[in-house]
Amino acid sequence: MKTTHFFLAVIGSLLAIGFSGCTSKSNTASPATPASVATNAAANPAAVTVTTVRVQQRDFPVVIEATGTVIPLATVDIKAQVNSVVDKVHIRDGQFVKAGELLFTLDSRADEANLAKARAQLAKDNAALADAQRQLVRAQQLLAQNFVSQGAVDTAQAQLDAARATAVADQAAIDASRVALSYDHLSAPSSGRAGAVNVSPGSAVQANVTPLVTITQLDPIAVGFSLPQRNLADALSALKNGGAAVSATIADGGATFNGRLQFVDNAVDPSSGSVKVKAVFDNKEGKLWPGAFVEISQTVKILKDAVVIPQAAIIRSARGTIVYVMQDGKAALRPVQLVYAQGEDAVVTGVKVGESIVLAGKQNVRPDTPVLERTSAPKGAASNPAHGVSAP
Repeated sequence: MKTTHFFLAVIGSLLAIGFSGCTSKSNTASPATPASVATNAAANPAAVTVTTVRVQQRDFPVVIEATGTVIPLATVDIKAQVNSVVDKVHIRDGQFVKAGELLFTLDSRADEANLAKARAQLAKDNAALADAQRQLVRAQQLLAQNFVSQGAVDTAQAQLDAARATAVADQAAIDASRVALSYDHLSAPSSGRAGAVNVSPGSAVQANVTPLVTITQLDPIAVGFSLPQRNLADALSALKNGGAAVSATIADGGATFNGRLQFVDNAVDPSSGSVKVKAVFDNKEGKLWPGAFVEISQTVKILKDAVVIPQAAIIRSARGTIVYVMQDGKAALRPVQLVYAQGEDAVVTGVKVGESIVLAGKQNVRPDTPVLERTSAPKGAASNPAHGVSAP
């Protein structure tokens, strides 16, 4: 009986040792499975679905956009040049007037009397001038007969010269009276629109003090805005060729007008790094109103045969400006140089025309990552998408 129990104990110990060995081998082999999977995943990364576009070559217009202010080419405050009283008002508020049109008439009675007085004085002195001429002729005749001396003739000549000078002075007084009388008739110096009329008949006005009305020229009209300093050379070059074309759009969806650049200021504003410029527009319908804001668009130059890609495809990293280019189904990192950017497009160097570059999904791409191209570009892409393998 004891022998039987001994054999059973030995068999149980052997079974326990065998089970323990199997368990140890199983625990040792199981951690190797995830490591092998990770190695295989690193060697064969999953393909990333992206959208690509083709690099294009075309003429690229450099367009400057700014907010401008409508300003009149001429604004004149009409003021009296003499102290007087308004006799008549010939215009109404807001009326369009032509150059030379009569606006106001002042009380001219005193100036008319002065003119009449000057004319009367001229008539009197002309009579004295005629008498002096006769006296000179008589003295010359008497001198020829030896009845008077040469001194008498010289005296008669001096009196004639004095009478002539007096007549000239009288004529100058008449001209001055006419000028003073002209100040009583105020006319429009240029065509334009009258503002509010500030006086009425009977109003007293002071010389060069009292504003009567303001005349503002509306056609043609100007728009003032600012250009960046980097575009100054282009603007000056455009002025030599008759001025660059400029379009102005009234804010809040108004009409668009076409004009030309006609003025560039003589200094750059050091605080903003910009230069003030002015463009002139036809305004026959009077839709451009002084003081209004307009959106300005001006093509300052055209970059011929530029290499163009969407700005959204460009990545700005610590290594500089880069894009991802498709090569044999994989994404290759390519450094590029940004020449000019505007709107959704950018002019660059470093890529070739016709190459496919990654547009959407570039955040998931790394160098040599396999990629699958989508056949349509996302909304707002600036270039046509490259056609490739459809994503599953």
